[in-house]
Amino acid sequence: MTVSTDFSSQISALLPAEEAEALLHAIQSTPPSVAIRLNAAKCRSLPTAAQVPWCSRGFYLDERVPFTFDPLLHAGAYYVQDASSMILQLIVERLVSSPVRYLDLCAAPGGKTTAALDALPEGSLMVANEIMPDRARILLENVAKWGNPQCVVTSDSSDRFAALSGFFDVIAADVPCSGEGMFRKDAEAVAQWSPRLVEQCAVRQREIVDNAWQALRPGGIFIYSTCTYNRAEDEEMVEYLVAKHGAESIGLRLPDEWRILPGVATTAHCYRFMPHRTRGEGLFVAVVRKPGNAPHAVVAPKRAKSSPRTAIVPKEVNGWLNGDFAFAADEKGIISALPMAHTDEVALLRSKVRVLSAGVQVAAIKGRDVVPAHHLALSTALNRSAFPCCEVDYTTAIAYLRGESIILADAPRGYVAVTYRGLPLGFAKNLGNRANNLYPREWRIKSTHIPALPPQVIG
Repeated sequence: MTVSTDFSSQISALLPAEEAEALLHAIQSTPPSVAIRLNAAKCRSLPTAAQVPWCSRGFYLDERVPFTFDPLLHAGAYYVQDASSMILQLIVERLVSSPVRYLDLCAAPGGKTTAALDALPEGSLMVANEIMPDRARILLENVAKWGNPQCVVTSDSSDRFAALSGFFDVIAADVPCSGEGMFRKDAEAVAQWSPRLVEQCAVRQREIVDNAWQALRPGGIFIYSTCTYNRAEDEEMVEYLVAKHGAESIGLRLPDEWRILPGVATTAHCYRFMPHRTRGEGLFVAVVRKPGNAPHAVVAPKRAKSSPRTAIVPKEVNGWLNGDFAFAADEKGIISALPMAHTDEVALLRSKVRVLSAGVQVAAIKGRDVVPAHHLALSTALNRSAFPCCEVDYTTAIAYLRGESIILADAPRGYVAVTYRGLPLGFAKNLGNRANNLYPREWRIKSTHIPALPPQVIG
């Protein structure tokens, strides 16, 4: 892969000659790294692989494996994520010590959302937003697989969140950018890059951070990141926040041995992950604080006009979840459960932005039947004793994930949780001679070239 002359010139102007040459060589001549981050709530065993220095649950793999054919990925046991991006979990762990309202403004596909969910204190509310509908569906799938019920998935523009003045304690914005840091992984990013694209991205980023700033409470934390190298989208954006909004730069004190570069030509605390220095792709991140010290905004109990009606919860649903949940149903008979502590907050969200999912999708009422929802099977709040569990082998697990009919030997009739290595993959309705597969059609494995053995990701 060869980058353009304009890009090479930009890097040469950005870094000292030796650094620039090493970075350009790494981009054009070395393969991308592969890493996974384990789900702390689902995965107890650790792989025998090198750990990502800044993430206790992150591990490097020696090569990329066919992750699609690992049932543990579909069960939410781990997430395939670039190692550089895993720094977000450390940032949240260091700076957040009590429950917060957290907005991941540009969240798809969900890597940083799930990392933050693992790091946030119990009782926090995560709002994961993605404006693009197709990407929002991917975000919803990945959040559902991760299984944390303290999450709301939305799909709206940043200006709609600006109306939630001072609502969030922490906002993370991994803003759309020119993608220079992804050149090793994405040939299309190389082809589309131009100095004009950099300028267009910077304009859009200012609009996003301005809107996000309005939604952040005084004293709140703003985490800004890109997967690009140029100053216009990186340091200059942080300097813009300082100059226009009075943002206070926060230092992270990262160890020198991690070989993370500081910001270029700036007094702000900025951190650059570059593939010639760190084992991962290009990433820029900076953390700032909004001036002031306003308390956590109190939300007055108020039922929003667009909130779901209160559900008459069928008795069989009452024991399906562990914890204190409020149940609601929409006009299609889909029952969802939201942690009781967040009901007023989510009602306010529904009045301002488009909510795709809040809490856990629990069931669908179909005539006299109450069908357990797939999201319920993946939720960490699932009461595992509420359904019979049927452990399956690799071949049967793949057949299930492909949406095929399966046979569950010795399983009782009715709804059964299909498990693989102890983790639920979803539900099936066992009829005796066969089982109706309830795996979502849009999530199914499409490929017919199935390996005989599962990929060796987690031992």
